[in-house]
Amino acid sequence: MTIAFPGLLLDVPVTAVRNLGILAHVDAGKTTVTERILFLTGEVHKRGEVHDGTTVTDFDSQERDRGITIFAAAVSCGWRGHRLNLIDTPGHVDFADEVERSLRVLDGAVAVFDAVAGVEPQSESVWRQADRYGVPRLAFVNKLDRAGADLDAAVASIRERLGVVPLVVQLPIGAEDGFTGVVDLVRMRALVWPDGSERCVEGPVPPELAEEARRRRRRLEEAVSELHPLALEEFCAGAALRDATLVRALRDLTLAGEGVVVLCGAAYRNRGIEPLLDAVTAYLPSPLDVPPVRGTYDGAQRVRAADPAEPFAGLVFKVTTGGRGRLTSVRVYSGSLRKGDVVLDAGTGRAERVGRVLRVQADRQEEVEQAVAGDIVAVIGLKAARTGTTLCAPGAPLVLEPPSAAEPVVSVAVEARRSVDTDRLASALARSVEEDPSLAVRTDPETGQTVLSGMGELHLEVAVEKIRRATGLEIAVGRPQVTYREALVRGLTGLVHRHVKQDGGAGQFAHLVLDVEPLPGAGEPGAEHFAFGSTVVGGRVPREYVQAVEAGCRDALAEGPLGHPVTGVRVTLTDGATHPKDSSELAFRTAGRLALREALRACTTALLEPVVEVAVTVPEDAVGGVLGDLAARRGRITGSTARAGTAVVTATVPLAELFGYATRLRSRTQGRGTFTARPTGYAPAPAPR
Repeated sequence: MTIAFPGLLLDVPVTAVRNLGILAHVDAGKTTVTERILFLTGEVHKRGEVHDGTTVTDFDSQERDRGITIFAAAVSCGWRGHRLNLIDTPGHVDFADEVERSLRVLDGAVAVFDAVAGVEPQSESVWRQADRYGVPRLAFVNKLDRAGADLDAAVASIRERLGVVPLVVQLPIGAEDGFTGVVDLVRMRALVWPDGSERCVEGPVPPELAEEARRRRRRLEEAVSELHPLALEEFCAGAALRDATLVRALRDLTLAGEGVVVLCGAAYRNRGIEPLLDAVTAYLPSPLDVPPVRGTYDGAQRVRAADPAEPFAGLVFKVTTGGRGRLTSVRVYSGSLRKGDVVLDAGTGRAERVGRVLRVQADRQEEVEQAVAGDIVAVIGLKAARTGTTLCAPGAPLVLEPPSAAEPVVSVAVEARRSVDTDRLASALARSVEEDPSLAVRTDPETGQTVLSGMGELHLEVAVEKIRRATGLEIAVGRPQVTYREALVRGLTGLVHRHVKQDGGAGQFAHLVLDVEPLPGAGEPGAEHFAFGSTVVGGRVPREYVQAVEAGCRDALAEGPLGHPVTGVRVTLTDGATHPKDSSELAFRTAGRLALREALRACTTALLEPVVEVAVTVPEDAVGGVLGDLAARRGRITGSTARAGTAVVTATVPLAELFGYATRLRSRTQGRGTFTARPTGYAPAPAPR
């Protein structure tokens, strides 16, 4: 079926589909790269510009006002017989969960780096996110037309900071303002973009670069041969690798994650995009190149191949409310999905009917007859599906692993200025949490205030402003507050807790003996939050009651002795007893909750606060003032480097001390200073004042 999106190929085999994301640090140019891709593939007929607010993927009014990507946006286009499904992801750390949810459903990615700055803090964060999901990547070093651009320095930072083997396949022609094209080291040709031209011109390698190109081609062959057996065999047998062998080896190394193909260009001036598209189709995987998706159901492992003939299975990775109603974005892993199909929500067991299937182009949608394995589409008609929900054929259920969600670290109190608008605000907040699972809403038990929590000041500011614009409500917002944690410092052993309750009906009885001890690395990224085990023997506590005790212990971690969530706790059930009539799962869950609360009051806990790594870029003459200001904010300086007339200071700073820092930094540096931050976990905090 042909639809109204120009240039989009629909009837292509699964092998010709590429599902990829564009990843980068904020301002590295990923949205501009996406816009140039859409322009070159014929999807749009005018190049959109971030600074003009005319981009396709940054279509939200806040994105255009702020000049940054806030929400992940999906687009599709065709390139030389392939269909590319792209997701342009945010670069700001406050929206890292948007990246996380996108990476969960992508097969490959293009990581965009600034040719001047190299690997920046958020570049490293999104790279690690892609590592967790095993997503193969290409690297595109952008902005080679900027003053101070240096491809070799950027590649060195990729090698050192990301710990990967960069395989550079291009050599720039010209530098900074004189950057006009690249030498393709794989096919030993020059690709030049004359001034005013929107297409590259292919030609021979310029004579002045011929020797350098041969040297770099040889270096590329050596690097590939060290990693790829077939390339090594050919390299040892002859004088050089054939082009076909090199291409195959680069693809194999990319898919295996053993090397990263590096390309370069200047997206704003439309230079380097065609070879990037060729690299995407040549080196990144199709849905058939990645392992079949695995899920579970009733404790059994189940596998689905990317085959339209298999039973349907898909994962919901985004829910939005738009002009057409509730849009549920789905990655189809197997089978097919058609209008009118009944699908099963594998988590809840609820069946829902598909109203319509839409091909998404950022804020535009076009109805299609069906989606097949490998597709990314939006569905209308699903009322209860949430982010992370597995949809499947009713006769072949399975549950796929959902994307992980980070815990909110900043909170603000929100309320409607008019009491009559309270219910409308509550509904809008619930809708916001449904669309963005990294937000959380709760009611403060002491003050009765509604508290909105998120990943940072900007995250909460955007969420509140979105509600204001959508509903027209007048909303009062309190001062930001960080979310503290409590960590166990010293535990105890042999805590005996006996839960007995009689209220006229069936009683409750549970007898527990617990050991409670701290887990190592509490608060550090990736550290274990809670561990539970049982050493009870002889069936003194049945298995279902042991699980109930664990659930009760998890309930108790929601609030510790100091009033904050508790992390870094290991609980071991060492003994217990039951009553033949009064014991139940409810009784043991209640006992587990009360027992751990009692244990935490008897243990020693420490207050932890969220900390972030900041990278502050300032003129060299402002470094002293910046260092003093960071020290006053309890910052710990970790490094300082000079870069193109500026200094980059890195430090670890408590998040609570960074509220309002952007304004302070601008005033200290006459508007020339900037900073970025990324979470690094939790650290011991001073007692709250």
